[in-house]
Amino acid sequence: MHKLLFDLEVYTYQIDFAGHVNNSVYVHWMEIGRLKLLEAIGMPIHEVLKQGIAPILVETNIIYKLPLYLGDRVQAQMWLSELRNASAVMQFRFYNGEQVLAAEGVQKGLFVDAKTMRPQRLPSEARASFAHYLNLATEA
Repeated sequence: MHKLLFDLEVYTYQIDFAGHVNNSVYVHWMEIGRLKLLEAIGMPIHEVLKQGIAPILVETNIIYKLPLYLGDRVQAQMWLSELRNASAVMQFRFYNGEQVLAAEGVQKGLFVDAKTMRPQRLPSEARASFAHYLNLATEA
């Protein structure tokens, strides 16, 4: 199993009244991760949508360990802990520049028919392309 790794920067508009990265920014970073994952497996979002399939979220959970601040370099890690016919569970970790865990999150997603919004099974070849990032045993 491989993790998708990508770097993020903290910008001024992401800082809240307490002087650290606002909690909503982590959800945005997770979206970036999901889009990067689709690109990494050769299914960029515009191609998925052309096929009439839309990935949607049904749940997001984030545990904040320590704050991130303006000027911090953030390393994100992402992988799948579950992949079913029409759904997936995605794991995320965000580390500060010293490689200390700042937050971790889980998102559950569903693939739906873009017209009916009903669950849509992924073709087996599409599911197989996710295998590189699938880890059925969630790591500590």
